[in-house]
Amino acid sequence: MNRPSRLASPVVELRQYTLKPGQRETLIALFDREFVETQEATGMTVIGQFRDVDRPDMFVWLRGFGDMVARRNALAAFYGGPVWAEHRDAANATMIDSDDVLLLKPAWRGAEFDLSNLQRTTADKAEIMSGENRLPGFVEISIHHLRPGTEAGFAERFEAEAVPPLVASGARLLGAFVTEHSENTFPRLPVRAAENVFVIVTGFDDGDTHAGHRAALAGLPAWLAARETMQTFSTKPVETLRLTPTSRSLLR
Repeated sequence: MNRPSRLASPVVELRQYTLKPGQRETLIALFDREFVETQEATGMTVIGQFRDVDRPDMFVWLRGFGDMVARRNALAAFYGGPVWAEHRDAANATMIDSDDVLLLKPAWRGAEFDLSNLQRTTADKAEIMSGENRLPGFVEISIHHLRPGTEAGFAERFEAEAVPPLVASGARLLGAFVTEHSENTFPRLPVRAAENVFVIVTGFDDGDTHAGHRAALAGLPAWLAARETMQTFSTKPVETLRLTPTSRSLLR
């Protein structure tokens, strides 16, 4: 099977699904078994799938595309194809809402996900069905809600002022993104088109490492100054997602 380039994620969807109580492991098992390679066969990249540590009924995932036309073609192929037709009822039966979607693009040159050196595990069916299909690692996604038209300025300040203390306190910078304001090329799947966001994705070895990072960060004057600057751009508090990857996630 020809794989899409793992270096290219000029267009990214950040998708947060609210699930029916107790249904997250059911959806993860179905997703990891049926919806990874079959989506990538259409030309997209399934970047990461996650359990939300703080919200037991939330499933968070990311997928990437070469551009907006490639997105339209890939989504049309997958959602019009036999795999989704076979499994959509089972997937939809786990969900309350699947419309919380941010359409994103890299915030600066080199801010896209670099997945080139990551290998997806080949979990066997028993592992997937057990609900224990977990990778080591811990990912934090922070969503900054910004005044319209300020994304570029915010990203420039963040790269210069906030990234150094983040890295100094132990975070791995995985990617940084701003809203992609192009017209939704696949309106069958809605996106939060009115949003103006900056999204930073960081990685850690485990939850303890992440907790240590947060404690160290709180004591860094450079971070406190950067945070104060960031607040002047913001329209509401930062939305923070604390995530653990499933065993089929590339990002971790």
